[in-house]
Amino acid sequence: MWFKNLLLYRLHGAPGDAQESAQAPPLDALGDALEAHASRPLGSADARRLGWTAPAGRLGSGQYVHEIQGHRLLSALRQERLLPASVVKEELDEQVADIEASEGRKVTRKEKTSLKEQITEELLPRAFVRSQKTDLWWDTRRGLIGINASSRTRAEDILDLLRETLGSLKVTPLATQTLPIRAMTTWLNDPATRPTDMQLGDQVELKAKGDDGVLRARQVDLDGDDIQQLLETGRQASKLALGIEGRLNFVLHDDLALKSLRFGDALIEEADHADDGDDALLRLETDFILMAQALTEDIERLIGWLGGETQSQAPS
Repeated sequence: MWFKNLLLYRLHGAPGDAQESAQAPPLDALGDALEAHASRPLGSADARRLGWTAPAGRLGSGQYVHEIQGHRLLSALRQERLLPASVVKEELDEQVADIEASEGRKVTRKEKTSLKEQITEELLPRAFVRSQKTDLWWDTRRGLIGINASSRTRAEDILDLLRETLGSLKVTPLATQTLPIRAMTTWLNDPATRPTDMQLGDQVELKAKGDDGVLRARQVDLDGDDIQQLLETGRQASKLALGIEGRLNFVLHDDLALKSLRFGDALIEEADHADDGDDALLRLETDFILMAQALTEDIERLIGWLGGETQSQAPS
């Protein structure tokens, strides 16, 4: 249940205005909408499909959304058939060779394209299906959505699905007054600028302003001479491992993505000792609310470190 990555998005429509109900529909209505756009088994001709699934799996008894204290948990299921290009190419080459040998002519590019489409259509139903679940956290009180995805493309796919499900969804990536790349570089350059509750990790990515590429370092002393000398050449920190008073460790990226999340031992122990009566569904909800509450506070701290949130414009 615990998120490994977090991509954050701001919902537009302040509490109390006309957009609020559109952005945070009633729980029952949301559940019905999610079920209407639920994941279905891939058809024989389908290459991929994305739909909602029960966060608790079969234990959830078809419950597509869980809400505790204003925090909602949704899960999307991506299914895609794995048909390696090399397999298609091998079959294509064999068929082209057979045609050229039997008919004594060269197969044209147009014929090859048609053959490739035909081969793909024939092989697709026999291809293995890979399924991947992606969890979404929706803080309805603060108008914030967090997606447990490692790439913006994957997160945007989930948001598109939610937009299709609700009919409308106005969100933009969370943005701060100080750009993360500028703040991270400043924190590395000058320890005095670091917030008192910040813990510096041992991982960094430094980008050059020109075409000198990217330098990545792990398990290093970020206050050591080697890193400082690289900063003096004008490199900027595009990724930086940070911690918040032992509560949360993560790698901050220059687009405000949080990767490699590791929650503090105290929080994990609290979850482990929670009285869930060996009820797997209750355990899921307990873990989720503890995580959501911790992330809410930690995100506020991070935003504060970065000078506060910008007032980004809602998409039209």
